[in-house]
Amino acid sequence: MIQNLLDRIHTAMDGLSKRQKLIAEYIIEHYDKAAYMTASKLGEMVGVSESTVVRFATEIGYDGYPELQKAMQEMIRDKLTSVQRIDVASDRIDYEDVLSSVLNQDIKLIKKTMEENNNESFRRAVDSIVNARTIYIFAVKSSFALARFLGYYFELIFGNVKIIETTSKTQMYEQLFRIDKQDVMIGISFPRYSSSTVEAMQFASQQCSHVIAITDSMTSPVTKVSDCVLIAKSDMASVVDSLVAPLSLINALIVATVEQKRDEVTQTFKQLESIWDRYDLYIKNGESRADE
Repeated sequence: MIQNLLDRIHTAMDGLSKRQKLIAEYIIEHYDKAAYMTASKLGEMVGVSESTVVRFATEIGYDGYPELQKAMQEMIRDKLTSVQRIDVASDRIDYEDVLSSVLNQDIKLIKKTMEENNNESFRRAVDSIVNARTIYIFAVKSSFALARFLGYYFELIFGNVKIIETTSKTQMYEQLFRIDKQDVMIGISFPRYSSSTVEAMQFASQQCSHVIAITDSMTSPVTKVSDCVLIAKSDMASVVDSLVAPLSLINALIVATVEQKRDEVTQTFKQLESIWDRYDLYIKNGESRADE
């Protein structure tokens, strides 16, 4: 079982040295500030050496300070309020060049997503989607934009897609009650994690449906009720979450399913192109026309 950072600290507390306990107490009280400090800066704040901070990380079970810092960052993203996010972002973003700062952060998140994903899990997810009778997609808050995007293309490709658009428990279960082992549920959840998404995925699992999670970490609560987990790194960018890497992962899912169903998809889009041309849905090359 993956142990929470604070649980690790409390478990190890009695065996820590006096200086290490100072670090532990600072993290417990100020983990929102400590999460983006270097080991040197954290040591300076507490009044200990950088090497003491590094030893503390290994003492509580991490491979090194970077892993401890990652655990702090994952924890705060699920707990910080919107106002606290603004304060944290002010220390991380260069407001003299917001564009470059945010874009570079997104580039790093895509690279981390590439490093952390498991190709076998990805292939299993694609197979489950392609073979499903019905594809259910559930997400709320900002993650719903990802669900809508994924659902739009899957509806064109498969035609058997249900996007659950409610946070009402009654309506949620009414839309899910027919789900069974022939179906697949795709749950999308990023910090701050939604309890509704966890409940919807849990219900799908209890009905023997195959459950796929798209989330940011193996410590995410949706992983516990999933058969297959796809990791896409996200991060805070002030009050908003960066969902660039999750969208890139979703693009890969769409491309992979198209490849598996190439003949059917080709035929589908030939028919769609004919309809789009017939009703002038798109402006043709060389044309310039105002909306009627």
